[in-house]
Amino acid sequence: MEIEFNAQIWREGHQFIAHATPLDVASSGSTAEAARAALSEAVDLFLKTAAERGTLEEVLEDAGYERQEGRWRSPDWVAMERHTALVTA
Repeated sequence: MEIEFNAQIWREGHQFIAHATPLDVASSGSTAEAARAALSEAVDLFLKTAAERGTLEEVLEDAGYERQEGRWRSPDWVAMERHTALVTA
C-alpha cells in the first residue's frame, strides 16, 4: 500500500530537519538529501509499526487521510506560507 505525504526540509545550524506532514514524523541529517532519506526510513518504520499493531487505519484517519476507492488519500494542501509575529515584552 502506498501512503503519500508532504515533506518540509529546513536547516537548523549544521543539521537539516525533514518533517513529514500530516503524519508528524521527523528526522534529520547532515545534508538535505540525508535528512530526506532518513525521513523516508522513519515514515516507513512508523507506518509498518502502526500496521503491525493494528492501528494504521486509526493513525491515518487521525492525520486527516480518507479512504477512497480502496486507497488512502492524503489531505489536500492549500498553501505553505511563512508568517511573522511581533512579540512585545
